[in-house]
Amino acid sequence: MAFDPAGSPRHQTNRRGSRCFRSERPKGASVTHIEGRPSILAALQAGKRKFLEILVSRAAKPEKVEEIVRLARRRGVGVRHVATEAIERLAHGRTHGGVLAVCEARAFTPPEALLDSVRRAPEPPLLLLLDGVDDPKHLGQALRSAEALGAHAVLVRRRAWDFDETEVSRASSGAFERMDLVVFDGVHLLDRLREAGLQIVACLGNAVKTMYETDLAAPTVIVIGGEKRGISGAVRAVCSRRMSIPTRPGAATLSLTHAAAVALAEAMRQRKVRSW
Repeated sequence: MAFDPAGSPRHQTNRRGSRCFRSERPKGASVTHIEGRPSILAALQAGKRKFLEILVSRAAKPEKVEEIVRLARRRGVGVRHVATEAIERLAHGRTHGGVLAVCEARAFTPPEALLDSVRRAPEPPLLLLLDGVDDPKHLGQALRSAEALGAHAVLVRRRAWDFDETEVSRASSGAFERMDLVVFDGVHLLDRLREAGLQIVACLGNAVKTMYETDLAAPTVIVIGGEKRGISGAVRAVCSRRMSIPTRPGAATLSLTHAAAVALAEAMRQRKVRSW
């Protein structure tokens, strides 16, 4: 499919107000774009997307984009050099670094594949469930923390999935392209994870036990609630444990992204101590 960087009628706006792309491909093969060297390089290396074309600014320094160009050509992806203005008409900001990729939306990890990997994992699985995340940047930042702090996958309930992937990918600094991301309905998957031996731990401000008193070195799903509604009643009902993150009295609660990073960091600490 030829892509028009000048902004043809092929682009449209999603209900969050961000531009997405309408494809002339068969239904189900939605087309989007990712921008910036970290995200595009990560996507090319991960191989979870089908690329249509990569646009490179004629003003970009060759050493900044040579690895992207090399990987793209190895995968048979067309690279087109265009004016910087053509990229800026499509990009969400000015941090694109002179490179933008037109590609299909990334595929999610199926629940069955997650369950299979959990059963075969050589170490106790550590999963992060974000229940009610509603900001693409927050999701991207949480994915970045999850990857850095040893989570094996991130779970998001489908009712909350309405994100501009360009923003998620950019905020994640490539983690969105590499991490296993599972989008699921209901709580049946959580029931099956419990049956597979994982504890489902809700992170709640009023929990009696702190994260220091909770065994996070065991196979675990850490559940963090969204900014507006917190953890839903349906998810709370299947949680096997509750824990709190100690904070100073009178302080505001931690944001979803910070709570996820702190809880995952404690899980990593416990696992390193256990392995010594």
